[in-house]
Amino acid sequence: MVDTAEELAITSNDQVVIVRQKVRSTAIDLGLSLIDQTKVVTAASELARNTLVHAGGGRARIEIVQAGLRRGLRLVFSDEGPGISDLKLALTDGWSSGGGLGLGLSGSRRLVDEFILDSEPGRGTIVTVTKWTR
Repeated sequence: MVDTAEELAITSNDQVVIVRQKVRSTAIDLGLSLIDQTKVVTAASELARNTLVHAGGGRARIEIVQAGLRRGLRLVFSDEGPGISDLKLALTDGWSSGGGLGLGLSGSRRLVDEFILDSEPGRGTIVTVTKWTR
């Protein structure tokens, strides 16, 4: 169940910063520990930057979700970019299609509790991550 949700555009570096700030304030409001706040904000920053750099922009949806007694922060990054042809390769540490360190997707996956990557060439990409309260 989604308690609250907010959607933000990602079309510039300034908007990447806004997404990161909104994720941080939502994580604080949700009561995530400082360590979990840092993890989810880092993942959000990487995924927002990927959305901008590799797809030319897209959207971030920030949701507070509840499953039974658990509450969490779910982030959905979506774009209509070129998509990812090899998902397994894209999630390999050190592999980059854009000359970076190759830690964006794989690093983000390690920082959150749930990670879903949905993409194919010509259809864009949707990355959904969730961090649960402890």
